Amino acid sequence: MTGLIRDVARRRELLLILVGRNLKIRYKNSVLGFFWTLLSPLFLIAVYAVFARVLRFYRAGDTLFMPRLVTGIIVWQFVAMCLNDSLRAVLGNADLVKKSAFPRIVLPLATLTANLVNFALSGVVLVAYLQIARMPVQGLAWLPLVLATHVALCLGAGLIVACANVFFRDTEHIVGIALLAWFFLTPIIYTFDYVPAGFRDLAFINPLTGIVTAYRWMLMSDVAADARLIAASFIMAWTVLAAGAAVFQKLQMRFAEEL
Repeated sequence: MTGLIRDVARRRELLLILVGRNLKIRYKNSVLGFFWTLLSPLFLIAVYAVFARVLRFYRAGDTLFMPRLVTGIIVWQFVAMCLNDSLRAVLGNADLVKKSAFPRIVLPLATLTANLVNFALSGVVLVAYLQIARMPVQGLAWLPLVLATHVALCLGAGLIVACANVFFRDTEHIVGIALLAWFFLTPIIYTFDYVPAGFRDLAFINPLTGIVTAYRWMLMSDVAADARLIAASFIMAWTVLAAGAAVFQKLQMRFAEEL
């Protein structure tokens, strides 16, 4: 892990170039450009708000329903965008991988950083919305840890996905199904009241459960779960990063021959 960090630091200029390129490509020939960063989650929020009401996840008089949903969707979007973009992080840069010597981890890291810029823009809008909704903010001192854990999960999962798609081209289809399942296994459109009592602790094995819960606690003073359960989710997120880095470092030397 330390070696990877040193390699990235030496190639930071390449990283910045790739981040800029990724941001430009995402919105190339788009009339609304960066506004899609805000419109996409807004459309999702509208769809899932209706969906939650149809399935009766919404309770009359629940003033936290929309703030909780908006926060969850924006947190989720960062994960989904990182994993979807990671599928092509290495595969889409085949010529660069074959012809140049550089730490390959720069490629998925560039996609993550570009998405982090989008997430930051969405975060500004989220905070503004929560302020308009008069949501009390607490514990912002924990934001660096929560954000770092969120990024660690996205990077770790992205490294695994980027590697897998080089060797197994069916990964793209598997990720699409896995993301759908992961979304509904995470309390984004529902609360823990809908999770059977015997499974509530197990829900925090899902690292995103603790991350979403922590964001909601900080930004809207939503009821937090036991700190030990959130800590378990955080440990899982950092474990995913360690596993992703180990897998990527072991397999990156074989990328060129597989592309």
